[in-house]
Amino acid sequence: MSTWYPAASGLRRPSGAQVTTVVLIGVNVLVWLAILVTGSGSSPVLRTLSLTPLGTCLLAADPGRYLPGVTAAQCATVQGMAWSPGVAGGAWWQVLTSAFTHVQVWHVGFNMVALAILGPTLERAIGRARFLGLYVTAALTGAAAVMWFSRPDGSTYGASGAVFGLMGGLLIVAWRTHGDVRGVLVWLGLNVAFTFLNSGVSWQGHLGGLAGGLLVGALLSIPGARRASVQWLGVGALAFVTVVLIAARAVSLAG
Repeated sequence: MSTWYPAASGLRRPSGAQVTTVVLIGVNVLVWLAILVTGSGSSPVLRTLSLTPLGTCLLAADPGRYLPGVTAAQCATVQGMAWSPGVAGGAWWQVLTSAFTHVQVWHVGFNMVALAILGPTLERAIGRARFLGLYVTAALTGAAAVMWFSRPDGSTYGASGAVFGLMGGLLIVAWRTHGDVRGVLVWLGLNVAFTFLNSGVSWQGHLGGLAGGLLVGALLSIPGARRASVQWLGVGALAFVTVVLIAARAVSLAG
């Protein structure tokens, strides 16, 4: 698996190909520890970094509880409640920071194990920069799906959207280079089934990240003499369109 893409494209295999993966895992774990020591589910770090499309009216004495369907203006009239702004309120960083945010140990553990399995294979195959571009773009497309299809006052967090993007990217790269895709399809199928069989899982973030990963994987498989330029132009265009979609939804919610 690790030689599929270099063999097909002539890309030079990077030394220490797992470095980006290790850094991503380290950032996720550090953010999780910061949330853990500052209150876990009621942590202000969690509120700041999680993705909330509109914002949430929180109980000041217990930030883990909130009033659903309440606007900022309505929240200001309720004693003991405090408004936590979302992307529409200016917390734009949440579209990326939410992809590094976890609370439960099983959540961060599962995502980091998946990242440790998928990451080095893809990082060796497509190179560090392309791998990071795939990861970030999948996180953005997952955030865009959450912005458009999730409850405006709900909070979403976790690296699962980016991980689904890695699965999608690996599937396309393997298929385009005539690799064995059966293992990837089985793993992807199990994760999609888990997504829809558990009510607390964000199918929006998962499927949005998967869509982004499939598109980036297709872009990174483009052949030709000017392969690198076309690939980066395509990935940049996809990221730009995704950001525009996020901004459009934020403006719509703010209005």
